Formats: sequence, C-alpha cells, structure tokens
Amino acid sequence: MDDLNSELTGVFVQESREQLAEMERLLLQLEQEPSSRDNLDAIFRAAHTVKGSAGVVECDFIVLFAHEVESTLDRVRNGEVTVTSELASVLLTCCDHLGQLLDVLAQGPHAPTPEMESEGFVLIGRLNQLSGTTSPTITESKVNVSGGGPMSTDNWHISVRFGADVMKFGMDPLAFLRYLASLGEIVGIETLADTMPAGKDMDPECCYLGFEIAFKSRASKSEIEAVFAFVRDDCTLHILPPDSKLEEFMELIQKLPEDSLRLGEILVKIGAVTEAELVEGLKRQQGAARDAESSGEPAPPLGHVLVEQQVVQPVLVEAAAVHQAQVSEKKAKEARVIRVHADKLDRLIDLVGEMVIAGASAHLLALKHGKGDLVEAASVLSRLVEDIRDSALQLRMVQIGETFSRFNRVVRDVSRDLGKDIELVLTGGDTELDKSVVEKIGDPLMHLVRNALDHGIEPADVRQARGKPTRGQLTLNACHDSGSIVIQVMDDGGGLNAERIRAKAVERGLIHADEPLSEQQIINLIFEAGFSTADSVSNLSGRGVGMDVVRRNIQALRGTVDVVSSPGQGCTFTIRLPLTLAIIDGFLVGVGKSAYVIPLETVVECIELRDVAGDRNFLKLRGEVLPFVRLRELFVVEGERPPRENVVVVRYAGQRAGIVVDQLMGEFQTVIKPLGALFSHLKGIGGSTILGSGEVALILDVESLVHRCADAEEQQSRSATSSNRLLSAP
Repeated sequence: MDDLNSELTGVFVQESREQLAEMERLLLQLEQEPSSRDNLDAIFRAAHTVKGSAGVVECDFIVLFAHEVESTLDRVRNGEVTVTSELASVLLTCCDHLGQLLDVLAQGPHAPTPEMESEGFVLIGRLNQLSGTTSPTITESKVNVSGGGPMSTDNWHISVRFGADVMKFGMDPLAFLRYLASLGEIVGIETLADTMPAGKDMDPECCYLGFEIAFKSRASKSEIEAVFAFVRDDCTLHILPPDSKLEEFMELIQKLPEDSLRLGEILVKIGAVTEAELVEGLKRQQGAARDAESSGEPAPPLGHVLVEQQVVQPVLVEAAAVHQAQVSEKKAKEARVIRVHADKLDRLIDLVGEMVIAGASAHLLALKHGKGDLVEAASVLSRLVEDIRDSALQLRMVQIGETFSRFNRVVRDVSRDLGKDIELVLTGGDTELDKSVVEKIGDPLMHLVRNALDHGIEPADVRQARGKPTRGQLTLNACHDSGSIVIQVMDDGGGLNAERIRAKAVERGLIHADEPLSEQQIINLIFEAGFSTADSVSNLSGRGVGMDVVRRNIQALRGTVDVVSSPGQGCTFTIRLPLTLAIIDGFLVGVGKSAYVIPLETVVECIELRDVAGDRNFLKLRGEVLPFVRLRELFVVEGERPPRENVVVVRYAGQRAGIVVDQLMGEFQTVIKPLGALFSHLKGIGGSTILGSGEVALILDVESLVHRCADAEEQQSRSATSSNRLLSAP
C-alpha cells in the first residue's frame, strides 16, 4: 500500500507541476488581456485541479493554500475583482509557492517549514487585500446545491399538477404545500383549474387543481423534490431554477473533475436534474427508442428527452454535452500516452547502442565469409537495428517550446526590475531535440536571456533618443540545420561595443594593448573567464561569471556558441547542438592504419585530391576556394602518403572545408563514447566509437576542423596582402 501511495503522490506531483506551468503561462497572457474569459476559466480549472488532486493524496497544506488561490480566481471570474498587474504578480508568486509545497511533498511525508508557512500566510493576506475580502468564508447569500459549489438564494419555479386520485389515496395536496413552506418561503402561487369539469361531472374525491409556485429557499432541487415523494408517481412535477441560476450551473459543470461521466450523471451531479427525473427520462428514452426502431428513425438523445420533459434547460444540456466531449477527447489522448521514467529510457538507449555495435560486427563477419545468404541476412538485421535505433531515439525527442515558455516569466520579472518595457517573441517551439540536451541547455539560455535584458536592450528614453520603439524585443528561435539544432537569442538593443570590450580585456590582462585582433575576435572575448563590462555588481551581472560558463556548458554538449553584433541594431547569439548525444550516423574514413568517423550530416561530397602541391592547403572546387586539412599531418600519422588521396567536403554553420584522408570506407552507425578528461585537450576529436571488428575509431570534431581551415585561410590571405603591400611600396 505504501508503494501505491508513493506512486500516486509521484504522479500527482508531476501532473500538478504541469498544471502550474500552464497556469503561469496563462497568467502572463491574462496580464496582457485582462478581459479574456477563456484564460480566466482555464486558470481557475488549473487551480481547481491542483486542489482537488491534493485532496485525493490527502495533502492538506496544498489543499488549504490552493483553495485560497481558487477563491480569489473565482471572485475575478464573477467580476468582483479586477485583473491588475499587481494581482497577476501575486498570483504568479502563489504559483511559485505551490511549486515549493510540491517539493516538500515530493521529498516525503514532511510538513512545510515555519518560514514557508509564514510566506503562505503573507500571500493569502495579499490576495485578500487585493480582492477586498477579509476571510475566505462564503457570504450569507450563498448556499450549497447538490453536487457541490455555492449558489445564490433565489426563487425556484415549481410546477406541480396533482393526479386526480391523490385524495382517494389519503393525500391532501395542501399538506404538501404547507410542508414545502417549511423549507423556505412561497413567494407567489398561482392555482390552475383548467381541468376542472362542470359541476354535474365533478367527483368530490378527485383533485383537479395544479399549482405554479415561486419558491425562495436554501434547499437543493433534490430536497424540494423530496417534498412530493409520496405522490411522485401520481403527479406531474417540474422544478426549474430561475434564469439567474443558469450561469452558476454552467460554472459547476466547468468545475467538475475530469471523470468519464454520462450526460445524465453530469446533470445530476451539478443538481440540475434529480435522480427521479433522470430515471423517468431514461424510461421515456427507451420507449422512444422502441418506437423509433419500428419506424426506422434514429432514437432521440437523452438530453432532448429531458428538455421535452421540462426538467432542464437546453443550454445546460448543451454545456454538459460539451464537457463530456472534452473529457472523452482528453481521456482518449491520455490513453495513447504512457509515462516512462527517464532512467528506463536511458537504459534502453544504452542497450540499443550495444546492439548497433553487435549488428555492425555481424555484418562485417558476413562480408568476410562472403556467403550470399549470410550477407543478405546481416543486411536485413542491420536495417532493423537502424529502425530500432531511430525509434528509440525518437522516444527521447521533446519539443523545445516548453523550455522557451519558461522565459515568459523571466522576461516579465526582470524587465520590471530594470524598469524596461520588453516583449518576448518565441518561434520554432515545435523543434525537437534529445531530452537530455533540453535539460542541460536551460541554464546557458538563462544566462544569455538575462544578459540581453540587462546589457543588450536599452532603457526606453535611450531607445527613443536613438529613434527606436520604446518597447524592446527579445526573440528566441529554434530550427534544424544540417543535422544540428540551432537556437538563437536575438535582441534589438545597442549591440556590443568592441572598443569597450578591448579596453576591459586589456585592463583585466586578457590581451596585450598592442595585440592585433579583428573585430569579431574582440567580440569573442566576452566568452573569456572573468570578463565583464559591467561597472557595478547587480543581481543580474557584473561578477565576471556567466558567458564563460555558457560556452563551457554548451561545449560539454558537443555544441558551439557564436555571437554576431550590429552596432545600434542588436546582438544575435547562435547555439549549435547535436540532435542527440548517444548515437549518430557516421562516415568511416581511414588514414594509415587508423580509422576515423565523420558525422554523416556534415558530409557534402567526396572527391579525389589531384594536382595539389605538397605544402598547399587549399584547392579550387567548381570555381571556389576550398581550404582543407590533412589528417595525416594533423594527427602525425606515420608512413608515406598513398598515391591516391581523397577529400571529404564537410559543411558546418554555413562554412565549407575539406578533410584529406587515405581511403573512404562508407557509412557507419556510430555509438558515441566519451574520451574522458585525460583527452579533453585534443583538438579535432569529439569522441570515440567501437567498430564491428572491435577496434576503436575516433570521431572527428568537424566544427573545430572547419574553424582551423578558416583561420589558416585568413592568415594566408593576410600574408598575401602584406606581401603585396611590400612589393608595391616605393
């Protein structure tokens, strides 16, 4: 039983965090659109779901706090409280507090600390102050109806027509009316005598009267119906709430838990229909269904029968049907989703990786023996392993939009603290990447966003003086490019000041005052450890940590980060990451007796190296200069060059370069194995893998090789320019 409770609590915590994340997102939208009824209803449902689920796991401290938040939201929905920026801020803080309470619950059967309880009381006080209430109690003008929820006292409309034989059975119609008066006040009554016969035909033991009654009471519909229980089968009874109650019944429908209820059960649960009325309606529906079957017509739905029975209004039937459809749709969607612990997925990926290696070994042995049927079987096995690999990796692919959405709150809070008006634009949220990458990219993105808010985007008066809109814009974008995922953090601020960066770098001893650097090299100094251009330390910046951590964390994910600055126009930070950290498609090449793997998504084409001098490191490819690097020279591979060498043309971040190798060995499924800290200083190597033969092959770091070629080409260009200047000097 303890294991069951623990599992139930874990599911509650996880689902409640999802509800709080959605609630936070909607609150941020509500602040921009205070009149959005849909947002209000969705926020209320999220708070109500958290409270109700907390009751299921018997977590009283979450129930009590969530109830206060729910009560405030209910007053906002009823128009008693106006949505303001201050109220939105307090509600967002309440979301944070609920998240902390969930942390307490997740850690075990502990109660919140006194400090946390005190924080909760302060938040409740602020909510009551903003909503104009002093206590959470329900006002006297409200009572509880069957099915739960408050309902304002108002006049019920009761239409009762007694059967002709009720008095013969010893029942006095007036006695029922007197008993009804004991539950409330009969505000008005109209006697109906339309079935009264002529005097000569009248039977003194028969009842010919009916009554239309306006009744004011705190009683529920079921309690009012119970007054007529003894004559229920011998009278026609309709009990309808006034029009003013319809909206409250609609709200009760929205508050219902997301259980699979039938239409009649929904109407009974909110108190709009009694059990007896539902039973009578079902009987009528069955009779109508038999008649329809004989005539070949469709059977009438229950809602239609209840409306004809005059026990419920059509608008309530429609609302109940909509709620029923929404719950059914959600249940159907959830039925297709299974929650799996991340550790189990990681274990699966590890096993798939080992299977990839074993499959490659089997294929290699089949080729070695040369038997056709064995080679064919090995090929089929390799194809199936590849499909399993892709499917397994797809299990861990998640959209980055959830990570992006977290920054709505960050931008709102930080811009308010800085006194700036900044809009966050999110694009490419449906871009998918490995879950392990998503989890580790959050902190680097947070640094970049906060720096853009603090350093990048100018205050409103400065922007206005520069002819810009007073409202700044920060954009987060994600997309796929050449087998990698690209994440961009763009702002329309003032850009980076290269002169100031250089001065600060000289001041901190990062470079020499006379060291020749290009503008881009100067800008890249912001990624050096201990570098900061802030004049003072604040909560956001100025301590000299941040950008170097960003680069280090991204490099740990086998990624890169670059920055492009336009003075007066803004900055763009571009992060490139692999789609997955586990398994990739590779292109196997050989140099001497060593084998290397090039990530297949970076390979453009392969050509034969011809007519290139031994000391030259570039060639002409279709009219364009292509710099290249010789792996034999880079890794000091012993032996003579073969008579025929090949160039693998690769592309990274829009730049092309060549990698000169001895032989091309074809495509290869690669399980990435880290090299460890001992080999972290190696340039041009991104990891290792195990071949089908059991040998170890190194995986090339294409990004560093492309940059190496680009730097060599730039230095060669500078040397040529200097030589031309010397030759042309007088």
